[in-house]
Amino acid sequence: MTQSENHNSHSTRDIRVAVKHAQEMLQHNAFSAAEQQGREILKSFPNEPNALFIVGVALKGLGRFSEAEKILQALIEQTPDFALAHQELGITLHALKQITAAIAALNCAVEVDAKLTHSWRLLSKLLLVIGESKASEKAYNNYLRFSAKHPLLGEALQAFIDDKLALSERHCRNFLKQSPGDVNGLRLLAEIAIKLGVFEDAELLLVRCLSLAPDYHLARLNYAHVLNKREKSEQALLEIETLEKYQPNVPPQQILKASILVRLGKFKEAIALYNKLIAALPEQANLYTSRGHALKTIGEQDAAIASYRAAIACNPNYGEAYWSLANLKTFGFEQSEIQQMKKQMAIKNLPMLDRINICFALGKALEDNKEFEQSFHYYKLGNQFKQSIERYDADETTELIERTITTCQLPIFEKNGEQGCSRADPIFIVGLPRSGSTLLEQILASHSMVDGTKELPNIIAMVRKLSDRKKRNEISKYPEVIAKLSAQQRLDLGNEYIMKTQVHRGDAPFFIDKMPNNFAHIGLIKLILPNAKIIDARRQPMSACFSGFKQLFSAGQAFSYDLENIARYYKDYLHLMDHWHKVLPNQVLTVSYEDVVNDFENQVKQILDFCGLPFEPNCLEFYNNSRAVNTASSEQVRQPINTKGLDAWKPFEEFLSPLQSKLSSIL
Repeated sequence: MTQSENHNSHSTRDIRVAVKHAQEMLQHNAFSAAEQQGREILKSFPNEPNALFIVGVALKGLGRFSEAEKILQALIEQTPDFALAHQELGITLHALKQITAAIAALNCAVEVDAKLTHSWRLLSKLLLVIGESKASEKAYNNYLRFSAKHPLLGEALQAFIDDKLALSERHCRNFLKQSPGDVNGLRLLAEIAIKLGVFEDAELLLVRCLSLAPDYHLARLNYAHVLNKREKSEQALLEIETLEKYQPNVPPQQILKASILVRLGKFKEAIALYNKLIAALPEQANLYTSRGHALKTIGEQDAAIASYRAAIACNPNYGEAYWSLANLKTFGFEQSEIQQMKKQMAIKNLPMLDRINICFALGKALEDNKEFEQSFHYYKLGNQFKQSIERYDADETTELIERTITTCQLPIFEKNGEQGCSRADPIFIVGLPRSGSTLLEQILASHSMVDGTKELPNIIAMVRKLSDRKKRNEISKYPEVIAKLSAQQRLDLGNEYIMKTQVHRGDAPFFIDKMPNNFAHIGLIKLILPNAKIIDARRQPMSACFSGFKQLFSAGQAFSYDLENIARYYKDYLHLMDHWHKVLPNQVLTVSYEDVVNDFENQVKQILDFCGLPFEPNCLEFYNNSRAVNTASSEQVRQPINTKGLDAWKPFEEFLSPLQSKLSSIL
């Protein structure tokens, strides 16, 4: 070995010893000594990465955050794959209250080394601060994944992060068999249930989780979300109040609180809270759209439009904001906005949901401009994209209708006047969506004896419970189970419906439930609530089907994203309604949308007479009713009756041959 090589060997060994010594100082929080040691190394070895790291961490430990940031930034520029340097920079930037920059640094840290649990945990906390609740939960799940002591829980979390829900559930259940009291496992299983829409199971799991760990804040936030989904919104609000005692003004809590207030019909409180959140988080486009929805519901159209446009200014490719404007139905896009939407459609990596929303918005904008071919192109494209991510089986619907007809024969209704709950409060408006049900609701809700509510989920939830189906591939016990209901069960179910819908009502003796899909469950409704009134809102087949095809629904109605499926669904609906008229004669009133438009006053009188209500002139001036309206027709029903909606499909006739062909037998 030459003298030079020997010197270099000693130097390398010396630097390793010096670095190790400085690292030990850091471990014992001897930050001043560690900084001094690091700077000594840098005198002999300028830009030595480990020495720069030691100095940066020591400065951070001494509270000299700005100096630490400069050192760590220089180190990262020199050594960009130094994961711990990114992590320490993230912690330092957090201390300097530079939240966005801290998040960026921590994201870099986990990109280089996904196993940095400290980075994931802090990332979860900071994403929560800026209102990114979904990203925060994902980061927290990664933190749990890499800190999990049991491999099964780690595998379950990894599968969940990869959106492999069935695999995640299997691993999670196997883990919980071994560790039934593990709160992270219980919360994960609840999260899987939430993603699958099995909210009842999620609620039970989170109750168990919180009984074991009352201070598990993320689990409590999940619990409040589930309660709200299950129409237990007042209870959900109490859970948010509990969270606020421990950690006030956390954005995801506040965002959920606002959505709970909306569900409870406390729109002005919700709007005030959205205003506060937007002031704190001006770059969150979804807050502007949520505020817009609340403003639209109470009839503040100009303010809603301004809020939706603010969302677009904040994020030009945020599809929901464009569709929210189009979904006002009475709004007209400016030419510059149409060009902006087309520009967004040209972006190759535009997220699918944004692309779908913009397609439907462009369809509406171009229809208003009478550019019917281009309009249909975008409607069709949006429906194709939406259908690709929806799961709908037309055969399943037809089979359910046939089973319902087979089950609900005349004998099971013969004594229905003597059983069930005798209350006559509910007026159900059923049919296909976009068939005039909101107009009928607005007419009836303008009567002094009737409360308008919204599309109540209670009957659908009851059906789900009666079906007793835990997995999609299991055979449902519904509808056959309803033929076996005892008198006591009918009474209990009727009372349960009246009790659970109370939260949506005012003081009027009658109220409206306008969930359109309830047409499939008229048999159940009449068994448990024999005195309930049922109105079938019906529209000409081509108009009803094409109107559904043009609508992007916030949830459900998966049949509507294909012309052949929607035609088949309409025919199944007619087939079942014919059956209800046979087995329940004179108990369902069919109201044609076209008749209401063309013979308005007589139709209103017929509806009121069917409901046993005295005539009131307010029902003819329904458009003056200032009540909140949640559906897509909210702006249309604030205008006097008109013929604009009749035959809106005609300009598109040349593109609708698949629909006309399928409907030919009933047209």
